[in-house]
Amino acid sequence: MRRSTAGISRSEAALRLGDCRNFHDFRELARRRLPGPIFHYIDGGADDETTLERNTAGFERCDLVPDVLAGVAQVDLSVTVMGQKLALPFYCSPTALQRLFHYSGERAVAAAAAKFGTMFGVSSLGTVGVEELRRGYPGTPQCYQFYFHKDRGLNRAMLQRAKEAGVQVLMLTVDSITGGNRERDLRTGFSIPFRLTIGGMLEFALKPMWGLNYVTHERFRLPQLEEHVDFRGDTLSIGRYFTEMLDPSLSWKDVEEMIGQWNGPFCLKGVMSVADARRAADIGCAGIVLSNHGGRQLDGSRAAFDQLAEVVDAVGGRIDVMMDGGVQRGTHILKALSLGAKAVGIGRAYLFPLAAAGQAGVERALGRLKDELERGMKLMGRRSVAELSRANLRFR
Repeated sequence: MRRSTAGISRSEAALRLGDCRNFHDFRELARRRLPGPIFHYIDGGADDETTLERNTAGFERCDLVPDVLAGVAQVDLSVTVMGQKLALPFYCSPTALQRLFHYSGERAVAAAAAKFGTMFGVSSLGTVGVEELRRGYPGTPQCYQFYFHKDRGLNRAMLQRAKEAGVQVLMLTVDSITGGNRERDLRTGFSIPFRLTIGGMLEFALKPMWGLNYVTHERFRLPQLEEHVDFRGDTLSIGRYFTEMLDPSLSWKDVEEMIGQWNGPFCLKGVMSVADARRAADIGCAGIVLSNHGGRQLDGSRAAFDQLAEVVDAVGGRIDVMMDGGVQRGTHILKALSLGAKAVGIGRAYLFPLAAAGQAGVERALGRLKDELERGMKLMGRRSVAELSRANLRFR
């Protein structure tokens, strides 16, 4: 449920970045600063948004049972995932269109991830080129979220471009071969490229700072796609983009070919079933991300956290299992790690802070999650992520 966790209402709090102490505060500040269609694009899900709500609710059904008197003076939060050493066991999942949320976009996220020593992702629908981000943060692990298009030439070109840029991990999204029914976007008219409709003009007037930043900074671009896709003549909803441009015939054979072409750590994002997890391990994937696309694709699907133990038990010894979806607190990350996740991806948990305050917002959000996780580890009596186990979890 999306409820306040503070003693005062959100209408009275979170007016400034310094007031933001949790996910809900960042969300409220972003809501106040973004035009409605853009806020609802971040915030919304598919159909009745059942899965969107379920993602966080899954964590709430799991209780922590701490061990005390463990002498935990220091905590090591570092992990190694798909060959990448991370200072934190959570990372910034690749997400699209970030410069719509704040003019600094992926640059702000990459800088914040580098400061905290964790991985960040760049989307095929990213608004900053993979080459620029690789040059700017060469020591920071970077993954590239790959959408498989009907245009096979485009697919080959994108893969080669990411390889030449020096991206370490290719992350193929497999849950988006057709668009989810994102009714909020349909109601607000959100599209790519973003176009100001009559309603949008009103939103522009209501949120003048966003509009000023949008028109005074560099032109909005989709650099990973612009050489291959002409968006000038039409606008697309995200659902329509997935449906019309992505390839629903994507198969395991295609994935095997991509693994051979990439010749490096390869990850499937959007795997949920044990059978698919085993197949991914069999064909040589380095990792999988259990994910329902933040509740934005198949409504009614299972939460990744609820599916985590089953998949870890099946393939955890053969492949790195990660998860994303619904993560709002450090204790959520703690629970996922205790079930066997190697790392946890966050999306809205850094996108709302990005929209609220750019790089400073993302840094504050990552810092809050780090502090919460470190505090939780100490209270659980665990010195390192490797010491976490299901022995300290109970499900209601």
